[in-house]
Amino acid sequence: MKLFDTYKGLRKEMYVLFFGRIMTNLGSMIFPMLTMILSEKMGMSASKVADYFLILSIVQIPANLIGGKLTDRFNKRNIIIICDAISVLGYIWCGLTKLNTASIIVFGIASVFQTIEWPAYDALAADLSTPKERERAFSLMYFGANLGLIMAPSIGGILFNNYLWLAFLINGAAIASSTILIYFKIKNVDKSYDEEDINEYESEEKEGASAVSLITGNRVVLLYALYTVLWSIAYYQYNYLMPLDVVKSFPETGSVIYGSITSTNCITVVLFTTFMTAKLIRYHEIDKMIIGGALMLTGYAIFALFISSIPAFYISIFIFTIGEIATTISSGPFLSKRIASNYRGRITSITNVCSSLISNVFAKIIGVVYDGYGSISAWGITLIVCALIIVVLFIMRVFDRKQYVELYK
Repeated sequence: MKLFDTYKGLRKEMYVLFFGRIMTNLGSMIFPMLTMILSEKMGMSASKVADYFLILSIVQIPANLIGGKLTDRFNKRNIIIICDAISVLGYIWCGLTKLNTASIIVFGIASVFQTIEWPAYDALAADLSTPKERERAFSLMYFGANLGLIMAPSIGGILFNNYLWLAFLINGAAIASSTILIYFKIKNVDKSYDEEDINEYESEEKEGASAVSLITGNRVVLLYALYTVLWSIAYYQYNYLMPLDVVKSFPETGSVIYGSITSTNCITVVLFTTFMTAKLIRYHEIDKMIIGGALMLTGYAIFALFISSIPAFYISIFIFTIGEIATTISSGPFLSKRIASNYRGRITSITNVCSSLISNVFAKIIGVVYDGYGSISAWGITLIVCALIIVVLFIMRVFDRKQYVELYK
């Protein structure tokens, strides 16, 4: 239990966000199953599935940018509540109607509003924690998100064949409960720190400079954006290439197996996030990101080498998830300490847009390779991307130590 001391002393609003993340993700049964819904229920090929995700990512471009702009200008709590309310209506509608193209479109629209709110969630977590608490705050949010996801994918896999409509309804109901909790329990969203508490790099800048210019004019932030894109491309295969292979290897039980793999991912996060946060606290964020990239590469390599072995699936996902933890608890704090606080929403939204769009375009390439040349070729490309992530991080590490000297004292 001493490990949970890691999260003591944060503002009470952070714990409300923590429970909100639990309830929201408790109903996240659809998105992990979306590849199988499109391929098995709708009869789409791997390439067509990639087309759907590509279209969704294109639609999310203005959504991400709008979300970032709104986050830097308006009350972040209200943005979350409004976007959640619209999403809930969309998910419930999908559950009450027959699965068809229209319901898939409505699901996509609901997902877009979830996209709009994400910059607000991250920026609010940063505002509600001091710079010294930042890593613990992001770790707590990540921990809550996965605590809610433990059972959701497995239940979704069980409901997939005959009760998919119920999964949509549970998804909407869970997000609704989270929204109600945030509405009644979070009132004070003032920043948790004074100007003298923050480092010189995150002091607010005068409005006038564009977020794009702040990214392109900062070598480290630009490399971070490249790293984020590459990481998104690689991570995308967990929800795209991996389920395709699982269902292909085990046609009758693939949905249940993949659901249990996803649950294993969440259980590992819940069991090891606090431990990893405490053990890696003495390392700089970028070193933890390098560790995360190396473990992702190792996990994917095991999956690709033992493509039809169920035990290998779980060994692979465990190693992959430990890498995911190391990455997630460090990447958010890394960026927040190096950019002006009043530009966080916009810079986050721009990196999200680039990551989403390019990873979906890349998924189209992976889909074509998968259909034409097989699984091994597709995984080979993915492993090359994982290796590039590590290379970019080592380069970024050199420049970061020169540019942000104060953060290494």
